[in-house]
Amino acid sequence: METLKKIFPYSFGAADVKALIIKIVVYILASIIGGAVIGLVVFIAGIIPIIGWLVGLLGGLVGGLVSLYALVGIVITVLDYCKVLK
Repeated sequence: METLKKIFPYSFGAADVKALIIKIVVYILASIIGGAVIGLVVFIAGIIPIIGWLVGLLGGLVGGLVSLYALVGIVITVLDYCKVLK
């Protein structure tokens, strides 16, 4: 449990529904903004043939990890709010 609190510190401590919704919206916005920034970097680097391909590959990997982090963060937030996690 301590490991989860270190990796996902923002997911814990939602006391009411308003705090739960705010935490979920923050995770969604972080995922959208992170994806947009990564997409912009990949688009700009796509101009260069070989480097653009490598940046695109790494950008896809990092974008997937950012989305996965946000999804797991939302799940942990809901589980903590429902008092499933102790």
